[in-house]
Amino acid sequence: MHTVTAIFKRYSAWIWSVLAPLGPWGVFAFAAVDASFLGMPLDAIVAGYVYHSPRLFPFYVLLASAGSALGSSVVYLIGYYGGEKVLRKRLSEERFARIHASFEKNKFWALMFPAMLPPPTPFKLFVLGAAVFEMQFSHFLAAIFAGRFVRFLLLSLLTIQFGPQFIQLTGDLFRHHFGWVLVAIGVGIAAFLLLRKKKGNSAVVSAELAERTE
Repeated sequence: MHTVTAIFKRYSAWIWSVLAPLGPWGVFAFAAVDASFLGMPLDAIVAGYVYHSPRLFPFYVLLASAGSALGSSVVYLIGYYGGEKVLRKRLSEERFARIHASFEKNKFWALMFPAMLPPPTPFKLFVLGAAVFEMQFSHFLAAIFAGRFVRFLLLSLLTIQFGPQFIQLTGDLFRHHFGWVLVAIGVGIAAFLLLRKKKGNSAVVSAELAERTE
């Protein structure tokens, strides 16, 4: 754990040396570059800002989310003008069909969910899919912003709570147990939707009973 902390401190020092001239807007710039074409260690960068200035974490979360949405526009344009061929070159027929089906079912959620997940989630493939499957651009930006906001908010809160070693631990978890993490998240979401639906049905039944007793 001491090694992880030491690595984080050295890496954090490098981040600040590069981003110091940009101030807090550095996290916006790095998020935009990460989302557009160059993969950057964005989680570590956001956590570095939060770790140095915990009180400003809501501002950093907003900047990182907005930067990711803006940077993803570059990939969206590639998918929009490149068409289906661009996406098919990077996916098997089976995987292409699954992504297509998810966008057909609910475009917003099909993009927001991957945006919530850290690497190794192949997020840019879903961004390409949003363009190929003709997702409205304003909804595209909103879905990415919402997903990234959830991701960076949780990252910030956990970094404040547990310190810099959290980044290394969660990174290892996602790299080595990515499938199980997705299953756990899927079960949690399904349980939430089921409870929400059940609560909605209960509200309807209560309203009908109230009408009958009047």
